[in-house]
Amino acid sequence: MKFTPLFLGALAMGISTAPFAQTTTLTIATVNNGDMVRMQGLTADFTTANPDIALQWVTLEENVLRERVTTDVATKGGQFDVMTIGTYEVPIWAKNGWLVPLDNLGADYDVDDLLPAIRGGLSMDGKLYAAPFYGESSFVMYRTDLMEKAGLTMPDAPTWDFIAEAARAMTDRANDINGICLRGKAGWGENTAFITAMSNSFGARWFDETWHPQFDQPEWKNTLQFYVDLMTEAGPVGASSNGFNENLTLFQQGKCGMWIDATVAASFVTNPAESTVADKVGFALAPDTGMGKRGNWLWAWSLAIPAGSQKVEAAEKFIAWATSKAYLEIVAAKEGWANVPPGTRTSLYANPEYQAAAPFAKMTLESINAADPNSPTVKPVPYTGVQFVAIPEFQGLGTTVGQIFSAALAGQTSVDDALAQAQQAADREMQAGGYY
Repeated sequence: MKFTPLFLGALAMGISTAPFAQTTTLTIATVNNGDMVRMQGLTADFTTANPDIALQWVTLEENVLRERVTTDVATKGGQFDVMTIGTYEVPIWAKNGWLVPLDNLGADYDVDDLLPAIRGGLSMDGKLYAAPFYGESSFVMYRTDLMEKAGLTMPDAPTWDFIAEAARAMTDRANDINGICLRGKAGWGENTAFITAMSNSFGARWFDETWHPQFDQPEWKNTLQFYVDLMTEAGPVGASSNGFNENLTLFQQGKCGMWIDATVAASFVTNPAESTVADKVGFALAPDTGMGKRGNWLWAWSLAIPAGSQKVEAAEKFIAWATSKAYLEIVAAKEGWANVPPGTRTSLYANPEYQAAAPFAKMTLESINAADPNSPTVKPVPYTGVQFVAIPEFQGLGTTVGQIFSAALAGQTSVDDALAQAQQAADREMQAGGYY
């Protein structure tokens, strides 16, 4: 064998002559929620352990994220190697062959530790197709001081009538305090998700057993009229533009008496570094009307690998890290146990340190366990999903209905006209899809 002078010189100086390791760059599409943003700030732990993997982030607003990843995964465009998707997409996309099953998350990952309700929603035929970064239901967050000032006591399991009474009593327009903040921004995962979960507790449903739309039924009129009236009398100005992030900011600024939304928000509204009312927040189950269903949903923001990715092994390594028990401990060490991503692992809710740090832990777990995607409504339905209908057409239809409902909230159309438009849109979509 002939050695070049360059090789011999390198050997003499003790320089490694091994070929340079090639870096794999993972492009990760994610949502601009607080827990996801926090994860980006903690990834040095991953890249230090995996110097051959670089991370490139595409962080998007919720509606934009859904549009971008749906287009990419359906065309197998390969733009992203890891996608942040939800409980709605996973079973549909897995069935279409658009996702890579997560078979190699590592021996210490402990997939059996995942909460059964969350794991079940992310699996098909017993295989996990997305790993939950955080799981959530929804519940009531409220200002304990304003409730007391109004002379009221929040029950653990309130009715919608009580919520309406309390919201009106807590509203103080002169001091810029709204009795209640609820989602109004159009989008199937924004206002449609909230109003659909709410409608379940009013006895409404999207479709009957033969897939015929039900927006022309009195239960939907009761739901939407109640929502619009409540928000008009006790909600913020411009509520039709407010989604999760906008309402979170309002609550943290002390401008909401109550907020009914994702349980994941609890750590943000009780964090004194971010919330001006951190020490004045109470929690209650989502409201009902006495029909046997509460207005709470079930969701998990999860990490999945699109079938178009050429970097599956590296992507699976990253997903295993970001959704592991070890990641929860990293967040706990840097940010405190109250701020770890909730709603994914049984062991977290058995952890005394978490129980002590997170006053919302028990209510969060109860809310997640109470949501039943297989029986979401009072009357029988042919679909699964609590705040969505698990059919491919729902993404487009849900956004259309969300736009119609947002217009009703803004006073651009009446409740009756909005429901008539929703009925027509749903009827067209279901006929075009061959449902009847």
